[in-house]
Amino acid sequence: MCDSELSAKLARRQEINEGVRPAQAVSEENVFNPYTEFKEFSRKQIKEFEAMFAHHDIDKNGFIDLQELKTMMEKLGNPQTHSSLKNILAVVDEDKDNMINYREFLLLFRHVAAGDLTADMDAMTTLANLGEIDVGEAGVKNAKNFFEAKIDKLGVDKQREEEIKVEQQEKKKAAAEAAERRKNFNEKAAMFK
Repeated sequence: MCDSELSAKLARRQEINEGVRPAQAVSEENVFNPYTEFKEFSRKQIKEFEAMFAHHDIDKNGFIDLQELKTMMEKLGNPQTHSSLKNILAVVDEDKDNMINYREFLLLFRHVAAGDLTADMDAMTTLANLGEIDVGEAGVKNAKNFFEAKIDKLGVDKQREEEIKVEQQEKKKAAAEAAERRKNFNEKAAMFK
């Protein structure tokens, strides 16, 4: 992974230096922040999607290629034909490299959540159904928990604010503990002077 990535960067840099390829300035458009771009997902969901992406990125190159997408769909219990997989790629592959990067992976779930996908894309329907529950199969108690979770999801903005506050409080607490340890160390070190 690292060798191919480094090789690609070096080859690109060499092409820029030789004037074969124009240099592209890094703009804010090229910077990707999943928390600001995908506000419909909570921070916890985005972290879960990131873990899912890493799990299905078998060769760890930062992309899910056609074979990995095929394997992912099989693990979800819905094996797909080659043309169905190509249709999935056509929906989310913005840079047309026939691979899904992490941003495009999140786009996939955005399309699923928005219902923007056509009915003939049965793989997408499978992904969408991951958020549904069969009361007959799961039971009333689990269905109750499911719907309570759905209601909680409606307060995404408040939940996101709470998550950020908790993270900030944890960072403040860690900083205070570090300062206290530093103070104790300095006091003990002063005894030896």
